[in-house]
Amino acid sequence: MRAETSKVGKRGTIVIPARFRKRLGIEDGNLVIIEEREGGVLLRKAVALPVEIYTPARKAELLLSNAVDKKDYERAVRKVKRTGLDPEKIPHRKPAKR
Repeated sequence: MRAETSKVGKRGTIVIPARFRKRLGIEDGNLVIIEEREGGVLLRKAVALPVEIYTPARKAELLLSNAVDKKDYERAVRKVKRTGLDPEKIPHRKPAKR
């Protein structure tokens, strides 16, 4: 790997040479992660994923849909009822009959 020199600007900005940006897939506006390492820093491309906030109905759907058998499903139904929701009104997948 070849090294290049870059200058730090007044606000702490550093220009990443085009060949490095191209090879690493870093484009204008991308997020990057900077980690302190012994003897320097490591800079790498970051990925930001949206976070889903689970509503009580979504939690109930996941609980009911992820039941693995009849006994587990019945336990999930009881939990959902304790939240004040009607399990029959929550769209979900019931476990396969075994």
